[in-house]
Amino acid sequence: MSVSAHVFPPPGAKADLEEGSVLTPRFDAAGLVTAVVSDMDGGLLMVAHMNAEALDLTIRSGIAHYWSRSRQSLWKKGETSGALQTVQEMRVDCDQDAVWLKVTVAKPEDTCHTGRETCFYRSVSLGPHGGKLSAR
Repeated sequence: MSVSAHVFPPPGAKADLEEGSVLTPRFDAAGLVTAVVSDMDGGLLMVAHMNAEALDLTIRSGIAHYWSRSRQSLWKKGETSGALQTVQEMRVDCDQDAVWLKVTVAKPEDTCHTGRETCFYRSVSLGPHGGKLSAR
């Protein structure tokens, strides 16, 4: 992949960050922002991370790109599985350290590497004896 063409300006004053019209992502110490991904109907699909290049490529191409923390590499979601995520809408949170992507998925059944439509397929029991997982 080529080096990102877009350089995001550094975050400014709190008022600019919260109310301004310029995207100034607040990358963490590792250079990442959290990306929450849902389908257009609102179902939660996954949570990932983006560095500046992944964020820029996503904005410019309309296809979701992420930074793989485990592989330490740029990752175009669905490039090998065919489950490409086409971004329909992107939002940023109030302090610009997280983005929300609303996407359509080319092969929804392959959204998760486990062969499921969502990475959030297990529920956690609550209460004093909670903490057990069960698949849905």
